[in-house]
Formats: sequence, C-alpha cells, structure tokens
Amino acid sequence: MKKDNETEFRFLAEPTDVNFGGKVHGGMVMKWIDQASYACAAQWSKRYCVTVSANAIRFIRPILVGQLISVTARIVHTGKTSMHIYVVVRASDPKEDNVVVTNRCFITFMAIDEAGYPVQVPPYEPQSEEDKLLETVAKHAKDFAQKLDNDFEQTLGWK
Repeated sequence: MKKDNETEFRFLAEPTDVNFGGKVHGGMVMKWIDQASYACAAQWSKRYCVTVSANAIRFIRPILVGQLISVTARIVHTGKTSMHIYVVVRASDPKEDNVVVTNRCFITFMAIDEAGYPVQVPPYEPQSEEDKLLETVAKHAKDFAQKLDNDFEQTLGWK
C-alpha cells in the first residue's frame, strides 16, 4: 500500500539508457533517483524543491535493457526546511516475479519559495519500526554530511 510520504516510478529500461558495456549507465540511474526523489519532496512539501545532497549511492547490481524498473522514494526524516528521502531502485524481468535491488541511497531536498529562500516543510513522524530505523540512518547521514562540510571548510577553506 502506498503511503503519503512515498512516490514510485515504474518504467522499462530502454536501449538509449545503456553504456558501452551494454548495461544501464550509472548517470541514468542517478537521474531516475533525482527525479523520483524530487517528486516525493515536492509532493510532501507542496513546494518547489532543490537537491541539497546525495549520500551513499550504492550500485549493487547492473540493470539490463528491457527490465522493469521501480524507483521508490520515501520521506524518512524532515528538518525545518529539509526532507531526507530514502530511495531504492529495483529491477525485474517483466515476465517473471524475481525482483532485485540494484541501487539505494539517501537524497536530501530543501523546499524553497519563489525568491529561492528555504521554507518550512510539514514534519514527518515515523510510524513503523522500519520507518524509525530509516530515520535513524538518515540522521546519521545528515550528521556525516555536516561533518564533511566542516572538514572541507577547516582543511581546504571551502564554504
């Protein structure tokens, strides 16, 4: 059953999606992840949203042309203006029942107003035990991203 914090895209992997090795190109998968997570963030916040970060994108299995692709994006944590989204990409032969996870990651989006300034988003409250565990992981990813930003600032002077 679809939750109000979740969006799913389903489609077939096309010949134009592949790289020289005959597998779906990683950049194409990242595009799908960004599109599905944007739709999830916009649906949740009812605002235009921008990508803040993509964390721990894992490429677990290759995707082949003709496979049925499912990209599920779900809100697992919200800050004041940010939404942390867990994304899972699955692939299967459309004529069979065997579905495999090919990719997973966390994407963070920020809701903004017409002038480009951050705006508050509705709070997310985890319901199930899995929701609570995913929120904990999202918080760890958020803390790590902040530490990485601080390290770049202190070490390299980047802001």
